[in-house]
Amino acid sequence: MGAAASRRRALRSEAMSSVAAKVRAARAFGEYLSQSHPENRNGADDVPVRTWFPKENLFSFQTATTTMQAVFRGYAERKRRKRENDSASVIQRNFRKHLRMVGSRRVKAQTFAERRERSFSRSWSDPTPMKADTSHDSRDSSDLQGSHCTLDEAFEDLDWETEKGLEAVACNTEGFLPPKVMLISSKVPKAEYIPTIIRRDDPSIIPILYDHEHATFEDILEEIEKKLNIYHKGAKIWKMLIFCQGGPGHLYLLKNKVATFAKVEKEEDMIHFWKRLSRLMSKVNPEPNVIHVMGCYILGNPNGEKLFQNLRSLMTPYRVTFESPLELSAQGKQMIETYFDFRLYRLWKSRQHSKLLDFEDVL
Repeated sequence: MGAAASRRRALRSEAMSSVAAKVRAARAFGEYLSQSHPENRNGADDVPVRTWFPKENLFSFQTATTTMQAVFRGYAERKRRKRENDSASVIQRNFRKHLRMVGSRRVKAQTFAERRERSFSRSWSDPTPMKADTSHDSRDSSDLQGSHCTLDEAFEDLDWETEKGLEAVACNTEGFLPPKVMLISSKVPKAEYIPTIIRRDDPSIIPILYDHEHATFEDILEEIEKKLNIYHKGAKIWKMLIFCQGGPGHLYLLKNKVATFAKVEKEEDMIHFWKRLSRLMSKVNPEPNVIHVMGCYILGNPNGEKLFQNLRSLMTPYRVTFESPLELSAQGKQMIETYFDFRLYRLWKSRQHSKLLDFEDVL
């Protein structure tokens, strides 16, 4: 205990001595400055100055303050001058760019005039340039464009009629049932059980379960074409069910691919998907082909109707209608019974979000 106390006393005395040494040094420096520059004392010896700072160090404090203000004023002045120089250089650079552009335009105009003059100058006749008559050329080009558009339309009509005839021949077989395609997203809870609850008395239902995380639009289209050819070569879709997640005004088809009324007009891969899907729809169906949407209520706000309108326009000239009724309505019950065993669907729906009982055990 005695050794610790003596050590603390030694440290305290050493600290006090160092502080006292610093104070003495500051006082000596202040006295030196006041003696060497008596004109800057401002009568400090005659008039008492009321301040919190010690009187003997007042001059050094005022000198430091003045020096700091001068340094700050110099920094502000340099910053303002630099800003002015930068703006002046930008103006000069833009003006030089403008002169270069104007000069290049003038040179181009001169060279074009010289070329035109050389092309019109003829040694065997009047050198005065003669204006060419372009009315016939413009009329001929417009006639050529019109005939080209007419040929394109004729080829499209021919392709349409040819494909329609091939589909009619393929469907004109005994016992043919128009296919109904079910497109099921793996994002739907317990989606793997949906193929087990479809109508067992209707062999025309074709369930397709796709991977929401990793599949692409091309993968989905190729799978639809493959399943249609397996079902009946040359057959096209009459009815289709898209079972995926979404909400009012949007359809969550793939990861990072949300179909809205604005995106189906701008995103190229989405536009390509719906146009290629339209080519898989039937041409011989006397009624418009139907695409049902389940798993979400698209028509919950006006953007849903805009989305369906844009999709219908994308799939033109194929006649396609979109429906997304509420499941509890009469139209929703009819839609469910078109694809599912209604009893099994209600059972699946009741177990869809349950973790207590596996749906496979119930089946």
